[in-house]
Amino acid sequence: MTADEFLVWCLDQEDRWELVNGMPIRMMTGATHAHDDVVLNLIVELGNQLKGKRCKPKTANIAARMPEGNVRRPGVTVDCGPADRTALESAAPTAFFEVLSKSTRAFDIARKPEEYKRVPSLRSIVLIDPNLPRVMVWERADEATPWTYRDVDGLEGRIELPAIEVSLTTAALYDGITFEADS
Repeated sequence: MTADEFLVWCLDQEDRWELVNGMPIRMMTGATHAHDDVVLNLIVELGNQLKGKRCKPKTANIAARMPEGNVRRPGVTVDCGPADRTALESAAPTAFFEVLSKSTRAFDIARKPEEYKRVPSLRSIVLIDPNLPRVMVWERADEATPWTYRDVDGLEGRIELPAIEVSLTTAALYDGITFEADS
């Protein structure tokens, strides 16, 4: 199945799907309250900071086409491409955000960033752990610049994402979440 065929096929599906190596793969459903709280906090922060700007946050309902033909659905995408209200995919995905889940954590950390890095328009990849205050950030200034990596740990961290003109704090991302003390 091609990416174009897949996107049309998805219109008739009730669940969310990704296309991996030409095969539709059903996406995980269900999440913990902590996971959902982080996603909602992220969407609120991005929505507020990007209001009136060219770049717009999109949920996992909007697809992101990978150069090798896969179609992914990052938890949140910031799309800085031209607005098209009828599009099924991001025009110019500039930042991908994933909130880690127990069932997909290893894959999300080890494999997704490497796949995402091949998207020409992408400048930022942010993985957020909902179970402890830790954010993993990959960035590049442009397509010719190498990717850099950094961890942002604790509730007093700041994540500057100049490509999308956003500054996130870990306190805002984890608002309302209580972490268990180390045993």
